[in-house]
Amino acid sequence: MKYILVILDGMADEPLPELDGKTPMMVARKPNLDQLAAKGQVGIVHTTPPGLPPGSDVTNLGILGYDPNKYYTGRGPLEAASLEIPLDTRDVAFRCNLVSTDGAHITESSAGHISTEDARVLIELIDQKLGTSQIKFYPGVSYRHITVWHDGSADVECTPPYKIVGEPFDKYLPKGDGEDKLKSMIYDSLEILDNHPINRRRVDEGHDPANMIWFWGQGVQPDIPNFLSMRGVTGSVIAAVDLIRGIGRMVGLRVVDVPGATGYIDTNYLGKGQYALAALKDRDFAWVHIEAPDEAAHEGNLDAKIEAIENIDKLVVGTILNGMKDLGDFRLLALPDHPTPVKTGSHTSDPVPFLLYSSTQERSNSLPFDERALEDAKLRVEEGHRLIELLLG
Repeated sequence: MKYILVILDGMADEPLPELDGKTPMMVARKPNLDQLAAKGQVGIVHTTPPGLPPGSDVTNLGILGYDPNKYYTGRGPLEAASLEIPLDTRDVAFRCNLVSTDGAHITESSAGHISTEDARVLIELIDQKLGTSQIKFYPGVSYRHITVWHDGSADVECTPPYKIVGEPFDKYLPKGDGEDKLKSMIYDSLEILDNHPINRRRVDEGHDPANMIWFWGQGVQPDIPNFLSMRGVTGSVIAAVDLIRGIGRMVGLRVVDVPGATGYIDTNYLGKGQYALAALKDRDFAWVHIEAPDEAAHEGNLDAKIEAIENIDKLVVGTILNGMKDLGDFRLLALPDHPTPVKTGSHTSDPVPFLLYSSTQERSNSLPFDERALEDAKLRVEEGHRLIELLLG
């Protein structure tokens, strides 16, 4: 038996007037997912535990079977694991975004999805100028980077930048232990980056500049058990974003590199399906994560979100289903990790629908795989970290 977990990041949404009261999940053409739902089960799951933020770090840890209340310490150390950054017990890892600012407001939280190559130049410059024997900056993918503060403190309040786009950022600067140092680095980064040749070129080309850094998601290294020892299956993770790859690496899953996987709406959907199949040839479990619906929602781009859902259905799920004909029996679990409404562009902690299909236990189901399940589903999982038990048995 093979086991497949497909995460359509941020796919769940709210009814929209421009869709006649429907959601992107309802209107998107997703024949493969709908076919699986018709022969499987549709339920709802609470992926965000009470009191924790509805971020992909919290929700994906839970979906993978790790109780966030026990294992979640922050986003930073999870992404640090993806980059194979060594952390000791005295290190605090922060997510460090490159953002766009007019000097008073964050105008774009992902710096116009700057290329990884350009971003590396900027972060390496920041490390040269602002790094110390205790503070180190590590380049990641596109706008997503890591700062490690040796002997730093995680006891500080930091706000994710996507939540404050258009707001005066001085109201949301870090507050708590170490705030003065973090604030000074943020302001100093603006002085360093604003007139950099890369940003002058980006502005000339009509792109947002990557002209400031922003800290959030801080935490220490968690003590987390191996996936194989917990579940008795070998596995791989197929993802573009450092967060998901980091979780996978931290729990002992093989991290699969997919050419052209960007963590954005232009990602290599077909490649993700193909590489998932290849991974399943010698492993029991494949965790396939696609960031695109979430990124589209953060941008308030309804058409792009619908298109991303359709591309996942056709090119990721469709490719996997076609290839599984040669690999034998399988079980597949698909769901969004959290809602990201296009209207607000921010995550919510509302429950999400999921579908569970088994090739050896097909059934008849009339409940569609979308937000209508929130009211009508009889299969309900209150603790998100228990959901994987339905997949693995």
